[in-house]
Amino acid sequence: MSHKVKWVIAHEPIDYFVAVAECFADEVNQRTDGAFEVEILSLTDYTNKYNDGKRITKADLMELLDNGTIEMSHIYTTWLADYNKDLHALDLPFLFEDHDHADRVLEGEIGTSLLASIEKSSNTRAMGFTYSGGYRIVPANFRAPNVDDWKGKEVRTSRSPVAIDMFKLLGANPHEHITLEEMGEYAKRGEIEAGESTFVRVLPLDHHKDFKYVNDTGHSLFLTSIIANKDWMDQFDEDTKKIMADAAFKASRMERRHSVADEPRIQGQLADEKVEIVKMSAEEIAKFKEISAPVYEMYKDYFTPGLVDAMLNERSTKH
Repeated sequence: MSHKVKWVIAHEPIDYFVAVAECFADEVNQRTDGAFEVEILSLTDYTNKYNDGKRITKADLMELLDNGTIEMSHIYTTWLADYNKDLHALDLPFLFEDHDHADRVLEGEIGTSLLASIEKSSNTRAMGFTYSGGYRIVPANFRAPNVDDWKGKEVRTSRSPVAIDMFKLLGANPHEHITLEEMGEYAKRGEIEAGESTFVRVLPLDHHKDFKYVNDTGHSLFLTSIIANKDWMDQFDEDTKKIMADAAFKASRMERRHSVADEPRIQGQLADEKVEIVKMSAEEIAKFKEISAPVYEMYKDYFTPGLVDAMLNERSTKH
């Protein structure tokens, strides 16, 4: 019996997530004798083929997955935080000292627990953390080599309250209701001067055409997740579910490695496009960390007790 899977990709850059879906499908089919037929669709593909041409949003997509209309997708962890606000802890400034630290958190007991929590308040099973670009940057129409350069600036942020409050501490005016895809239009109208993103998203979303600079702040990780409809997954026996979990783990790790490895190529292309990448000195990064640090105190009672400390303790864990 062949199991049909509609895997709908909600956001750019689509190539990275097609690769994730293909990796997952290949791994599962190798171990189940080709039992799964995975149809990989963009939002536009799904709209035209299955929704009579009526546009769907990311919020619509979450509902379609939750009610079982589609089987699998990707979504931002900031959206999954609607099911468990602890996922906003992953947006804390300078939480992850490097990608190895991130691996220990995301692939270890902490990450496993965060993923498992999603289905407790939804019909969505979160199966693995992907990067969607890794460390955040801020395309802008101003240079920000110094922390003071953010004061008074209009900045598009993620929906995470942690990100909003961090930019407020910097003296910026956050605009959290603007999507990544809308950033360029808002910049053209002069409503924002900058916006959070990642290197892998700049070119696919044409942000290099709308912003003259990329401020390489690296203040947090932009995380996404492979998600599946829980009821659909629960039809399978334990062996098959284990195979699917292993495939999601492998595909997630592959995407995170790919995102990081692709940054030098993207930075080269941005240089060709005359977009300046602005880095902060060690002294200014230290100031950035100091100014944004109060966010940890602001959210000490927001997250499950001990969660943030457990993440920070992974910095010194040696494996």
